[in-house]
Amino acid sequence: MLQRVHIEPKALDGYRTIVGDEEVTAIRALAEPLRGARVLHLNATPFGGGVAEILSTLVPLMRDVGIEAEWQTLHGAEEFFNVTKALHNALQGADIPITAEMKEVYNRYNRLNAEALEGEYDYLIIHDPQPAAILHFHGRTGSRRWIWRSHIDTSAPNPEAWSFLEPYLEAYDVAIFTMERYVHSHSKFPKLAIIPPSIDPLSPKNKSQPLEESQAILARFKVDTSRPLLTQVSRFDPWKDPLGVIDAYRMVKGEMPGVQLALVGSMATDDPEGWEYYERTGRHAGEDYDIHILHNLHGVGDVEVNAFQTASDVVIQKSIREGFGLVVTEALWKGKPVVASNVGGIPLQIIDGQTGYLVDSPLLCAERICYFLNHPEEGERLGKQAREHVRKRFLSPRHLRDYLRLFLSLL
Repeated sequence: MLQRVHIEPKALDGYRTIVGDEEVTAIRALAEPLRGARVLHLNATPFGGGVAEILSTLVPLMRDVGIEAEWQTLHGAEEFFNVTKALHNALQGADIPITAEMKEVYNRYNRLNAEALEGEYDYLIIHDPQPAAILHFHGRTGSRRWIWRSHIDTSAPNPEAWSFLEPYLEAYDVAIFTMERYVHSHSKFPKLAIIPPSIDPLSPKNKSQPLEESQAILARFKVDTSRPLLTQVSRFDPWKDPLGVIDAYRMVKGEMPGVQLALVGSMATDDPEGWEYYERTGRHAGEDYDIHILHNLHGVGDVEVNAFQTASDVVIQKSIREGFGLVVTEALWKGKPVVASNVGGIPLQIIDGQTGYLVDSPLLCAERICYFLNHPEEGERLGKQAREHVRKRFLSPRHLRDYLRLFLSLL
């Protein structure tokens, strides 16, 4: 059976002081013709990744403006998530063979989940590759609109992976991508929509947290709050390059011996590769007690992530591939100096030299970190500009508005 995710209510009016009365009023007017519309969001996991974080805010805000929105997650076992993780990586260009056995596992679980899909909906939003074949196995009924939402870069996919999924994807009425250049040039979607992700400024992870409170939380994890701290928040995943972060940190430490590094992650149910890479990261760190490698099973939840981002002197995101990078958005919203890779959706957020610094190597990453540590006033200046950049473009009310416009275009 599909799992219905319980979500706490949220009120759009609570965002008035952040985005303004005019924006909230415009969103409510936009939603009025959609009152009573039935919407289902379906993804792989209720926690542990950016999609889950987005839906935990987007779904209750849809409800608040009069839409009957639900969020459900797939049923799957380890064999299925091993396959979907490989497909996820292959769609981002990894050279991974897609075997007949992998296809059989993928199709079998999508068929089972399609058979378990019940209820009447006007719009079904299917997130990412894991459930992409559900439309194929479920079939169309009534006037439903099926939407596939890709959160990854499929511009140059592994051809074998793309040829396997392409027939399933092109059956959708609409495909949503974060950026236009993420769309594979050979795709034949009937309709495309470009909708960047967002963060919730009122969530426990992103609301304002006093520095003293943040430092007290960090002290529980044996972080010396009197010394400089660098932090990367991400899954333990080769695409996030935690090993490269450690390499950059070691270069910085050669110049500033007192510096510390925190690698803060989350272990998700749909990412069996995470444990393997977590252990590899630990081996690369060795016995350097100034490297703190932590995850949600250590008690690092949203409040603790907020504390690490708030109390850090520099936040890093040294991804090799990045669909968008919500952790970058979070740090920019907190006004922190950010050094991040010039890949994927990160340049949408970081305007080099204006809202942070973009880098393309561990050496340049280390140099920019040292610059911020030696020039804190510059980090503060860029941080203020970064926060305003996020306020205008990457907060939940704008995300809700984009979905409402898409729904209206499909009426």
